[in-house]
Amino acid sequence: MAHFNIKVAVQKFGNFLSSMVMPNISAFIAWGLITALFIPSGFLPNESLAKMVTPMVTFLLPLLIGYTGGKLIHDHRGGVVGAIATMGVIVGSDIPMFLGAMIMGPFGGYVIKKFDQLIEGKIKAGFEMLVNNFSAGILGGLLSILSFLAIGPAVDVFTGWLVAGVDWLVGTGLLPLTSILIEPAKVLFLNNAINHGVLSPIGVEQVKQTGASILFLLESNPGPGIGVLLAYCFFGKGTAKKSAPGAAIIHFFGGIHEIYFPYILMKPMLFLAVILGGMSGVFTLVLLGGGLFAPASPGSILAITAVTPHNAGAYIANFAGVIVAALVSFIVGAFILKTGKQSEENIEDAAKKMQDMKGKKSSVADVFASDPGTMPTNVSKIIFACDAGMGSSAMGASLLRKKVKEAGLNIAVTNTAISNIPADAQIVITQEELTPRAQNKVPNAYHVSVDNFLSSPEYDSLLARLQDDGTDKLHEIVEDAEEKVPGVREHSIEPGIDEDEQDENELLREENVFLNQQFTNKEEAIRFAGRALVNAGYVKESYIEAMIARDELTSTYMGNDVAIPHGTEEAKKDVLKSGFTVLQIPDGVDFDGQMARLIFGIAGKDGTHLEILSGIAVTCSEMENIEKMVKATSARELMDIINVENN
Repeated sequence: MAHFNIKVAVQKFGNFLSSMVMPNISAFIAWGLITALFIPSGFLPNESLAKMVTPMVTFLLPLLIGYTGGKLIHDHRGGVVGAIATMGVIVGSDIPMFLGAMIMGPFGGYVIKKFDQLIEGKIKAGFEMLVNNFSAGILGGLLSILSFLAIGPAVDVFTGWLVAGVDWLVGTGLLPLTSILIEPAKVLFLNNAINHGVLSPIGVEQVKQTGASILFLLESNPGPGIGVLLAYCFFGKGTAKKSAPGAAIIHFFGGIHEIYFPYILMKPMLFLAVILGGMSGVFTLVLLGGGLFAPASPGSILAITAVTPHNAGAYIANFAGVIVAALVSFIVGAFILKTGKQSEENIEDAAKKMQDMKGKKSSVADVFASDPGTMPTNVSKIIFACDAGMGSSAMGASLLRKKVKEAGLNIAVTNTAISNIPADAQIVITQEELTPRAQNKVPNAYHVSVDNFLSSPEYDSLLARLQDDGTDKLHEIVEDAEEKVPGVREHSIEPGIDEDEQDENELLREENVFLNQQFTNKEEAIRFAGRALVNAGYVKESYIEAMIARDELTSTYMGNDVAIPHGTEEAKKDVLKSGFTVLQIPDGVDFDGQMARLIFGIAGKDGTHLEILSGIAVTCSEMENIEKMVKATSARELMDIINVENN
């Protein structure tokens, strides 16, 4: 677990560094082109135009990074303070201050964010602009002085060590050994910390001196990946072999390296292929003097061509580095595939594993997604399914049921746990992460995956298809979520609780609405919601851990800044009676890259919570209502928003 947490932390750190650099890649390319063309050793030497090179790399690029880093923390205001703070490290150093900008930009954004939180609600009307402007100016100025006196010199020393280390590797011929670290790090999504935290800043300094840097090619070389994919094209099996040609095109020309990671994860021995391919490519680049004048982003052969210095020797060296890397990777990969155990590789499982390792939705995972099945005719029932059938599926079913009714379709919309999906299900809707489980349960059904239960465009798309298929539009819904389907509300009520007795007032009480909360992470927020359910007598103590486990299984973030943590299917036995708790979090808390400002903790028993949950779902489907609830100043005001919207 400790190892996993470290890996996740490095991934997040690398992604944050990447988020500061990637939006500004076009500026790097512009500077690289001017450098490659007009410096004395450039393609078109021009003393006058070359004067732009130093100011751009010294001031423009670090300031853009500093502004972007601050903006990531606290929007435009954070960006401005981050840029001011970055100016100190720029002036206090003789080298391009990319590392300093990556430090001071986010730090400036963080400082002004904390200041704004401290004074929130304490400034008299009419003085807001005065306080905002002077606070940003004063804090930014102080931070720039700090960065000039302390941060800049420290980064100078650290950068000197890094440059000396790279020079030593080049001088001793050991630079190819970096592939032992870089190639596996790419597949494990740890490469951004290396690429943007170390290689790019040093590479820019080398470009300033020599016009090109080999460091920009250590991570972006598409050769190792294309070699593995070509090996699968010839020697793979099953869906892996069929999908490899398309993946090869996306990788080599689109620059999306992520697409070949599942192929390596299916056969971990292929790490050896990309490592040896990477080493061979770097050795070739060192031998022939290859390099780029700006980062190649994305890492496609087209991007590499665009930022290769405009002379024949550079093109030959860089293309040779790519070709040699691809050839070695192909030979080693082919040997591994031919001599390994012959089995039907499951590329879908590998893609899912890759996405889990990434810690967020993969941009290429859909390439390997299963066929959703055939759209049925004469549809009479749509089923929403989730792990427990008490939370996210009930909310999704409520929203779609409303849309179906408005469309005049005679189709029942129900919800259930995945384990209880009936065998005759026609259309099944699940969260993307749960779709494979649903497909295994009812392979003959038509499956729809959504990543936002509250406002998914898939709902309207599905309804349009149903209407086009000629489904009967003359009748209203004849069934609802309380239909007697296994796992959905049956009218068997908990002993000792009358069905009419546990009404809305008991399900959601004012004392279980918590306003103006702050949490450092989603686990802390979920535990708070769980503890509130325990204290209210809705669940047993063990239910809290089940809520954590449920969110780890698949995120309980529903979209529209709303999360609904609840227990697993197994934890239903720990629910004493149905109930809710509401957490209002104006600043939000991170739910796997999404910001949740409203959290509804849910305990569901025998379906007695479904009516109010339906009301919450309909209310939260409109962002206008979300804003009202986030700004509510009392528990009663927040509860009334839900009630009014559904009366």
